[in-house]
Amino acid sequence: MRTLLLSLVVLFFSLVKGLSPNCNIQDQGSTLQVIHVNSPCSPFRPKTPLSWQDNVLQMQSKDKARLQYLSSLVASKSIVPIASGRTITQNPTYIVRAKIGTPPQTLLLAVDTSNDAAWVPCTGCVGCSSTTMVFDSANSTTFKTVDCSADQCKQVPNPTCAGTTCGFNKTYGGSAFAANLVQDTLVLATDPVPGYTFGCIQTSTGSSLPAQGLLGLGRGPLSLLSQTDSLYKSTFSYCLPGYKSTNFSGSLRLGPIGQPKKIKYTQLLKNPRRSSLYYVNLMAIKVGNKVVDIPATAFAFDPSTGAGTVIDSGTIFTNLVKAAYIPVRDEFRRRMGNATVTSLGGFDTCYIVPITIPSITFIFSGMNVTLPQDNFIIRSTAGTTSCLAMAGAADNVNSVLNVIANFQQQNHRILIDVPNSKLGVARETCS
Repeated sequence: MRTLLLSLVVLFFSLVKGLSPNCNIQDQGSTLQVIHVNSPCSPFRPKTPLSWQDNVLQMQSKDKARLQYLSSLVASKSIVPIASGRTITQNPTYIVRAKIGTPPQTLLLAVDTSNDAAWVPCTGCVGCSSTTMVFDSANSTTFKTVDCSADQCKQVPNPTCAGTTCGFNKTYGGSAFAANLVQDTLVLATDPVPGYTFGCIQTSTGSSLPAQGLLGLGRGPLSLLSQTDSLYKSTFSYCLPGYKSTNFSGSLRLGPIGQPKKIKYTQLLKNPRRSSLYYVNLMAIKVGNKVVDIPATAFAFDPSTGAGTVIDSGTIFTNLVKAAYIPVRDEFRRRMGNATVTSLGGFDTCYIVPITIPSITFIFSGMNVTLPQDNFIIRSTAGTTSCLAMAGAADNVNSVLNVIANFQQQNHRILIDVPNSKLGVARETCS
């Protein structure tokens, strides 16, 4: 009896412990813990929890700015969206711990697969949030600025020179910033990277910049992959925890060691005009057991216009060109039968009654990915409302680009293997 009672006590405390996330998990080897920006472990979570509806609407507003930003990359021009009514924010959804300088200063950096250069707010930044953690270069013995004559200065957007120090200006969503190009030791998990080149933000305008700074996981010349190629072989993977999870165990795994063996692959496509973006060949979408009738032009890859499909960690909900989204939505509705359709914000296919939901499968060249319901249905806290968590491109957004977003990627291991030009997907519970 005492043994049974002891077992029940142990079980009880184990369950209680499971309800509270462990925010002190240390990064190991070349693997970093990834947390959602609204996690109990994140200092950036809202002080007052939002209602389910307000939370969804806020996530959608972030996507508006994000999609305009991606469109500006594709169009090779800068676009700064103008917010109407409420402020549009664009803070990427997932963050990792990194250490910069000697002795090391810990910062939380947003993970962004569609950006290259890392940048952080630095001491004295004009326009940066007063509550933001900043990097104090004066307290680092390994800090130095990058000279205007250095090759790295030619690799940043809109380079400038103040004396001999290289600077640059950049737009990001609805914001703009000016930064000095600098170098210092970057430590990721237990891996030191001496002389890492990044932007030290001096001035900032707008509200779209990640308050915590950004780690660029694109494949351009100043990205993490390019600067650490000898260490990580331009290979990484990530598993993103679900947005409602309280027990976060997401991870960013750098380098080829420890990557999953059982994983499905599709080929990465190269766009020399936008080398940082991860284009893939999405060929079709299946709803239930039917391949939806979508014109091939909706998915066609065209480097000259930027058309095609990208995998992006910073957009929240998958966005399809209208020629693809409308047939998918209509087939989804058809399979829902006579259930009444409602809408919520940018979601035009919601239901308020218990429903039987058809499956959705993305068909890529070389692999099919059938999504669990939690990757394409967003449900209210009470479970009374369910929405198809995808959208069609807005009229004012470049309609040639399909974006497979992080809501659809949650609880999957996404593997990027640049040397072999392939992208892998495997189911993995990380929530």
